[in-house]
Amino acid sequence: MTIILDRQIAELKERFGATETLRLPSGTVLVTIPDLPVPPGWSAATATVRFLVPPAYPFGAPDCFWADDGLRLASNALPQNSGPGNVIPETNISALWFSWHLQGPWDPNRDTLSTWTNVIIERLRQAR
Repeated sequence: MTIILDRQIAELKERFGATETLRLPSGTVLVTIPDLPVPPGWSAATATVRFLVPPAYPFGAPDCFWADDGLRLASNALPQNSGPGNVIPETNISALWFSWHLQGPWDPNRDTLSTWTNVIIERLRQAR
């Protein structure tokens, strides 16, 4: 991994604990954050969250994320912009895919993997 990516992974580990990474054949890095606290409005109190870091990172931004396949809204409905049973590219991991994207431009001089994780957390706060 690059120095920038290594540093940002270390920040995620400091922030969330047992963060794991796996380099995939394409050079993409799969980041896994187990037991991420999930706000009220969901079917679980915690979830494993995963996202892909593209080979062009930090110039290429992360996009979309995955959570435990069984995660649902408290009403047992599927969340908006999600799809269950989606296999994460280059893995055999089936998970709940969230088609969720940045609402503004990605700035590689400012934004980090923590920035992207904050986007994920904000999406989960919405519980819709």
